Amino acid sequence: MRTALTDLVGVRYPVVQTGMGWVAGPRLVSAVANAGALGFLGSATMTPGRLRSAVREVRARTDRPFGVNLRADAGDAAERVDILVEEGVKVASFALAPSRDLISRLKDAGVVVVPSVGARRHAEKVAAWGADAVLVQGAEGGGHTGRVATSVLLPQVVDAVGVPVVAAGGFHDGRGLVAALAYGAAGVAMGTRFLLTAESTVPAAVKAAYLAAAVEDVTVTTKVDGLPHRVLRTPFVTALERSGRAATLVRALRHAAAFGRLTGLGPGRLVRDGLALRRGKGLTWSQVLPAANTPMLLKAAMVDGRTDAGVMASGQVVGLIDDLPTCADLVARVMAEARATLAGLPEPY
Repeated sequence: MRTALTDLVGVRYPVVQTGMGWVAGPRLVSAVANAGALGFLGSATMTPGRLRSAVREVRARTDRPFGVNLRADAGDAAERVDILVEEGVKVASFALAPSRDLISRLKDAGVVVVPSVGARRHAEKVAAWGADAVLVQGAEGGGHTGRVATSVLLPQVVDAVGVPVVAAGGFHDGRGLVAALAYGAAGVAMGTRFLLTAESTVPAAVKAAYLAAAVEDVTVTTKVDGLPHRVLRTPFVTALERSGRAATLVRALRHAAAFGRLTGLGPGRLVRDGLALRRGKGLTWSQVLPAANTPMLLKAAMVDGRTDAGVMASGQVVGLIDDLPTCADLVARVMAEARATLAGLPEPY
């Protein structure tokens, strides 16, 4: 199926696997690439050295295009961009809008730039700065999310920008792909659906918790890091929401120190990143400090398997997922469903 997205990045199908931290590693990304879709390494939880080795591992597993998801607000973002350029990565995505300079550096090196956005004005800004495409996530999507549903946000962005738009938030099958194409998108991105595949390295107990969840078992909370975060509702999440300011501060400081040790970031770098967040987002220190909660609470579940002590980012679509296919089977199924849906549409008058 040829679209503006497949032409832009050189993949066979207009399907994207998002760059989920602790989840989107070389095994998953290479499996997605070999299936004909576009996979993104989740580099925000990797050291620069680990990022380089992960890129090389994916390349050893596949000769097809793949990408890397970056944190635009990270203090070492420029260093990570250099790694992508040096290693010949084809596509870069960003969880937050990258600066004009970062976009220019990547484009000058021939890297396709696809920022993720949650509002029309953000899409307009990055498109004006030279982004090659945008990934727009509606409120149904997992992790950090906004308030506007995909069915409302997507056509807004499609009408506002002149670059390919990838739709995210609520997609898991071929019917959704056809719906997104009808809205004017060039493809769909899926996180939760690819998390629940055979090649995903998420522990079995955590996958089981996802598979057991209904649509109503997903909630949005600000108690992880101060920002709206769509996660599975668990007893641990309920306890987080009931915790006071003192407990929240102690948890944030502990997680910041642990994240620094894992990623090789010293106290100085963490403080500089915090200052950048304050300036760039207008946040207070009480809002900045909990930022380290997200990677550490996700790690507790996605790596350590602690559903009782971690959070599980999830789209609402989790309630419609009940199996763990291989990436190859999933992509083939999505495309078969899309073709069948298109064939079943009424003839135009």
